Amino acid sequence: MRRVVFNQKGGVGKSTITANLAAIAANAGLKTLLIDLDPQGNSTQYITGQGGEALEYTLADLFDQALNFKIRPKQASEFISETPYENLDVLASHPALEELQVKLESRYKIFKLREALDELGGRYDRIYIDTPPALNFFSRSALIAANSVLVPFDCDEFSRRALYNLLDSLNEIRADHNPGLALEGIVVNQFQPRASLPQKLVAELREEGLPVLPTTLSSSVKIRESHEASQPMIHFMPTHKLAQEFIAMHEELERAAVKAGRKAA
Repeated sequence: MRRVVFNQKGGVGKSTITANLAAIAANAGLKTLLIDLDPQGNSTQYITGQGGEALEYTLADLFDQALNFKIRPKQASEFISETPYENLDVLASHPALEELQVKLESRYKIFKLREALDELGGRYDRIYIDTPPALNFFSRSALIAANSVLVPFDCDEFSRRALYNLLDSLNEIRADHNPGLALEGIVVNQFQPRASLPQKLVAELREEGLPVLPTTLSSSVKIRESHEASQPMIHFMPTHKLAQEFIAMHEELERAAVKAGRKAA
């Protein structure tokens, strides 16, 4: 299964959610690949403790190969790096992705990521894809390559407006390129249960029939500390409330996927 975590709005916790769910999947024994399509490379740094510049191969190399014909191109698996965690690999970001974007878009390489993941076949049980905070070439590539999408949501009116725009974008991707793309869930992040506005917004989204996940993620300074330590919560502080919320969310997603009949990629 390939899950993309996407929202056009910045600051909603995409990288944090992607990396933590991927780490939990790997810790549960699922062979997992984290793909970091954001040139900022926050997921790469969070999982590996270093930027893409320090790694031998990254996504920039994979996409650069797509622009430059080679008689013997490297296989997609050759661009993947190991992480410090068992069962968890990364297809890392690199700042050069920013420069490559215009060239990739002008030469219509929008399907290259899907082709690369198809090439990997059943090597991974779960693939989690982090995206930039914009509907650009890289986020479209991810949505075209994925089976499902998770949408992080902060509880404010601006986030709700951005959510409706995002749903329109998903419908367009389905219609044009990926009819099987499922909206797997809306992830309520930094939820404050005692505040009236977050409760009201979440209740309204559920009343509208949107797939808001049952488990919400609390706000905690510990997540920033885990960023600094380059350790997802399952490894940094597994008994913490937020770590347990991530675990519960992962279990919900896995149960729902089995029920829906979605299989591993």
